[in-house]
Amino acid sequence: MASSEGPAPSTTAATPAAAPTDTASSKPQQHQLPVAVVCVGMAGSGKTTFMQRINAHLHGQKEPPYVINLDPAVLNVPFESNIDIRDSVNYKEVMKQYNLGPNGGIITSLNLFATKVDQILGFLEKRTAPDPEQPNKKPIKHILVDTPGQIEVFVWSASGQIILESLASSFPTVIAYVIDTPRTASTSTFMSNMLYACSILYKTKLPMILVFNKTDVKDADFAKEWMTDYDAFQRALAEDEESNAFGGVEGEGGGSGYMSSLLNSMSLVLEEFYTHLSVVGVSSMTGEGVDDFFVAVQEKAKEFAQDYQPELERKRHERDEQKRKTREKELDKMMKGMSMDNSGGGAAGASGSGSNVVRPPTDDDDDLDVPSDDQDDDYADADDEYDREGLQARYAAAAEAQGSSTMDEASFAKYIHSQRG
Repeated sequence: MASSEGPAPSTTAATPAAAPTDTASSKPQQHQLPVAVVCVGMAGSGKTTFMQRINAHLHGQKEPPYVINLDPAVLNVPFESNIDIRDSVNYKEVMKQYNLGPNGGIITSLNLFATKVDQILGFLEKRTAPDPEQPNKKPIKHILVDTPGQIEVFVWSASGQIILESLASSFPTVIAYVIDTPRTASTSTFMSNMLYACSILYKTKLPMILVFNKTDVKDADFAKEWMTDYDAFQRALAEDEESNAFGGVEGEGGGSGYMSSLLNSMSLVLEEFYTHLSVVGVSSMTGEGVDDFFVAVQEKAKEFAQDYQPELERKRHERDEQKRKTREKELDKMMKGMSMDNSGGGAAGASGSGSNVVRPPTDDDDDLDVPSDDQDDDYADADDEYDREGLQARYAAAAEAQGSSTMDEASFAKYIHSQRG
């Protein structure tokens, strides 16, 4: 780091005053933008211990990360959090006030916390931006996000999607899916984890790293082999059938033919899915494999910039364009409604009914023939006619009509008076 930071002052001094500003503003976006690592995993997979291990590893490398805890129900976390949801939302009070269970309390807490996501991004952008007063200060290279143990509460909730999309809109974001390796030794549980990982990948639309945790208990080489060698998984599947792992009649091999056929089909379907994943074996207890994990993080950050970010920007542009069209449509409807109200007021004045005042709605309004959205085109010509007339023309017509009726009444009264005389 010292060698990369050394040439910067000389370059700044040699260039004009405007050049360092442009270079400084573009460099953090391209080179110093930290990578957000969102850790998800099923209960018991060792996700929190994994967070502690990678946090300690980065501190040991003199590159402290920015840590966010999004689990409102945890009592204690073995790492220091820069932003903690428990400081903003009281999980137990949420359960009491809204009469919720554990999962409902977590979802509601995340929903309340997601309303402040703009402030969180403000903190992150301010903290990760280079400080002109301290040019030698090392920038933050990683943002670590710990999620609730109930994986579906975060991945499949609206608040989780808001938080992930907000992070991905500002920083390269990578999903670290933590798997309990000893409990994935059988073909059925392995395929269940792969299907869950596949659903998370296509739900979040973010690059993913499969982290096979607890390799100190069982090595993850078997999982890597099953993902890269179709025949190896078929041999393991045949062994599970022979050992009656899928149930069946005691003393007879083969087990459940339905389960074997399903796993065989799933392995064919997920073969293409495996090519988009990075697989790392890690021991949160000993720290083995953590270096390989951060190498995979950097690779996925590059993949995010090349493949995922353009797609996210395209979809964001489509959403903004859709919102703009919706606002314009609503504005057009409002203007048409105002035009029809003005025209109705002019007609009332022309008939001499009295003052041009908007009548408050009553129960009789249910019988009014209100044009629907499909009839807007039928009224378009009438609206254009009213617009061309103009407000002053309608008022002039109403005043003329009222004036002529008044003159007629005055002439009739004069005639009666002359007859009596």
